[in-house]
Amino acid sequence: MHDDTVLPPIIAVVGCDGSGKSTVTEALRAWMNESRPTQICHLGKQSGNIGRRIARLPLFGGKLDKSIHAKARSAQTAKGPGVVAALVIYLFSMRRVRRFGRMMDLRRKGYAIIADRFPQLGVPGPMDGLGLANASQSGIVGWLARSELRRYRAMVATRPDLVLRLNVSLEVAIARKPDHRQSSLARKVADVPRLTFEGAPIVEIDAELPLDQVLAQARDAIGAHLAHRLSAKADAPARKAA
Repeated sequence: MHDDTVLPPIIAVVGCDGSGKSTVTEALRAWMNESRPTQICHLGKQSGNIGRRIARLPLFGGKLDKSIHAKARSAQTAKGPGVVAALVIYLFSMRRVRRFGRMMDLRRKGYAIIADRFPQLGVPGPMDGLGLANASQSGIVGWLARSELRRYRAMVATRPDLVLRLNVSLEVAIARKPDHRQSSLARKVADVPRLTFEGAPIVEIDAELPLDQVLAQARDAIGAHLAHRLSAKADAPARKAA
């Protein structure tokens, strides 16, 4: 394990689809790996990617995708999801839980983590929030909702050490992700500024800038954070002695 702190850092990179998370996280992993072992952990549920693959299936793919999307949207209404929809949403949430567990295992083994997305409780919905926030609290659906909430509370108890928030406008997100639903992108663009990650430090980055400038801002933010960690560790023995 790297000895600049008890556990290596978790750097979360968040933003709407089209903000460049994948490109930025891969570049940052290569840069950080020069000084410490670093792994990328994708903490999304991948439900959107699965839906787009379904939509490309011949014959009934489009209709099936529309049906799934309609059920997913109904889950966010006051009525909440039915049993089947709630079970599907819950299973996707458990996929995130498993990925989060693998990330924590890597961290305990000494890897610094660059997290592509990060779970949060402040804003329900597609920006890594609860999927069953509006579900009924009775019966099977209620059990699934309570179980999901417990799992998310356990995950958010671990705050990222630093959050890099990649900001883009809806127009840019649509131009970069023309195969995504505009309504979904609009929801995510609106939700991104509302994310707080339990008070973790957040650095705002204009992801519409050229990539080299985006990466320079990200590296500067991470460098400053790592330097602060080293300084804090160096001061720790003096504080204990006092």
